Amino acid sequence: MQRIIEALYENGILIPLEPLDFPDHQCVTISVQVPGETAEPDGLGAWRRVYEGLPDNELGAIEGIILDRKGFMRPAA
Repeated sequence: MQRIIEALYENGILIPLEPLDFPDHQCVTISVQVPGETAEPDGLGAWRRVYEGLPDNELGAIEGIILDRKGFMRPAA
């Protein structure tokens, strides 16, 4: 289960701003993002790594394929 909640950090403790409904001593994994800081959407970093280091001519060819709508749309029946 994954939930996104807001919390307040005070005196070294994260205080949830809504009830969590977990039993006592429940282990959880926490991912922290400070509001206003940019984070890459899931997958964007992976796509950057795929294209990293490709020469301009190959990037241009890939962009051409992506922008060619004829290859992605079927004619109306």
